[in-house]
Amino acid sequence: MNYQPIEDYGVVGDLNTVALVGLNGSIDFLCFPDFDAPSIFAALLDKEKGGYFKITPVFGEMHNKQLYLPDTNVLLTRFLSSEGVGELTDFMPVEELYEGHVLIRRLTNVRGVTRYKMVCQPRFNYGRARHRIEVVNTKCLLFHSPDMILRLRSTVDLAVEVDAGVAEFILEPNQIADFVLELHDHRREDERQHLSDLVDKELKETLSYWKDWAGRSQYNGRWREIVNRSALTLKLLISHRYGSIVAAPTFSLPEHIGGERNWDYRYTWIRDASFTVYSLMHLGYIKEMEKFMQWVEKLFQHMPQGGGLKLMYTVAGNKEVDEQILDHLEGYKASAPVRIGNNAHMQLQLDIYGELLDAVYLFNKYGSPISYGFWKNISQQIDWVARNWDQEDEGIWEVRGGRKKFLYSRLMCWVALDRAIKIGHARSFPQNPAWCAQRDLIFQSIYERFWNEERKCFVQFEGSDNVDAALLLMPLVRFISPKDPMWLSTLKVIEEDLVSDSLVYRYRHEKAADDGLGHGEGTFSMCSFWYIECLSRAGQLQKARLYFEKMIGYANHLGLYAEQLGFQGEHLGNFPQAFTHLGLITAAFNLDRQLDNQRNRQDAAEEEWKKNK
Repeated sequence: MNYQPIEDYGVVGDLNTVALVGLNGSIDFLCFPDFDAPSIFAALLDKEKGGYFKITPVFGEMHNKQLYLPDTNVLLTRFLSSEGVGELTDFMPVEELYEGHVLIRRLTNVRGVTRYKMVCQPRFNYGRARHRIEVVNTKCLLFHSPDMILRLRSTVDLAVEVDAGVAEFILEPNQIADFVLELHDHRREDERQHLSDLVDKELKETLSYWKDWAGRSQYNGRWREIVNRSALTLKLLISHRYGSIVAAPTFSLPEHIGGERNWDYRYTWIRDASFTVYSLMHLGYIKEMEKFMQWVEKLFQHMPQGGGLKLMYTVAGNKEVDEQILDHLEGYKASAPVRIGNNAHMQLQLDIYGELLDAVYLFNKYGSPISYGFWKNISQQIDWVARNWDQEDEGIWEVRGGRKKFLYSRLMCWVALDRAIKIGHARSFPQNPAWCAQRDLIFQSIYERFWNEERKCFVQFEGSDNVDAALLLMPLVRFISPKDPMWLSTLKVIEEDLVSDSLVYRYRHEKAADDGLGHGEGTFSMCSFWYIECLSRAGQLQKARLYFEKMIGYANHLGLYAEQLGFQGEHLGNFPQAFTHLGLITAAFNLDRQLDNQRNRQDAAEEEWKKNK
């Protein structure tokens, strides 16, 4: 079966969920009505059994383009042929503006007299539940499944073919056809308002919402367009209802075609979410950070003892995310198994305390002062970290081949203690005197136990002689100077072992800790942005800028990134990936600052030269 490349999709969302819209006008992925709800469209994972919602001209040859309306998450797909030109506008009114869960598709025929076809073929509950179709009238269908009723309304006549709603119609120049797919809610009946008027209203309000949000960005640097697109993408991954942030809106898109590295990322990883709000804070988006902190504070209120923090939660804050295999779906390009849920939630990953405390520290400093009640709950967790930081764990890369004493886990435990101490001092909160002693002990242990004298580098885990890309965080969290000789030597080994031009592997599978899985994977785009930031902090600005602008070239046609890049630059893994976009933002922010500092020094030197001439 022919699958569209992962990078051939754009995304729209309502701050509850995200839909993937292909260049061919087909929505091939949508979990509805929430990020972690079952899919209703998943043709990206199985063309026959996944379900899709496609609107396309009945052309012969056709050339398609996609673009976002400027500073919005409203997507336009343009169909171009010698017979005519059509434009498909896709958007989802955000929850702040509209009570229901709605997907709107407006088709405008720009030129020519063109025949179009629409097929809406949902597959409920990951393609496991059957449904029946009720014909309400010629322009309204209801899709009844055991757990949900969807309503499809249109301005053109609809028909039923087997288990799909279909329409075939002709549009003349400037004619419009509207389609609205929504949860059927008997409490909200708006048929009295003409559908086109409703779409006009929602489109106008949705455009205004996104333009207003994008306009609040305080970023005025050199890469405004790609940074703003990354920010808009991250905003789509934030739940308006809860304030939590998903790592990606998709599940089981493969990290290796035909392999088993197919994970469900529709959950809130403490690590990913903390990095996300940190990157948005750079742009001035404090409100998103505040809502995430409120979500975290609720989590802490239900932790009876230290060490209770899990590495991931559902969007609502629950811990039940057990892994299942959907063996009736073939997977993207036959990459099986197709997984929902994620058993990594049972792993011990000590680093999450550091990422979270760094975010809390920055929020307390630049956002709002945290409450004393929140501090007491934090203190309980930090007490546990102070006692347990030297355990073996699965680490940031969630290896399934056994626990190790990873350097990165100890690094982030150091961050957790360091930031907690700084918060306590800044606010004069009471704190455990043992924190300082344990922080310093971690610091010493990293230098003594994780330095490989033969290779002149820090290593992935105790006793190893290999590096991994997580070490790139060492200068970024201010553990070591970015120009320290020991760090520059480590960076050199990372370049030799993991870097291919601007692209960076997480680790070499044949050399590093056993991750319990076969096959390799692509380069990890977030690690490329970490590498770029390390270069810029080390003063290698020309190289950092070159590699950053090369990485921009790996984005898809809309400025979106998946998790990884394959050998030929193809996108791999779940899409779009928060990690990649937040890495881009922080790398751009830091590179801008370093370049500005360099220019200021040059200007000052030139002024001094003129005075002394």
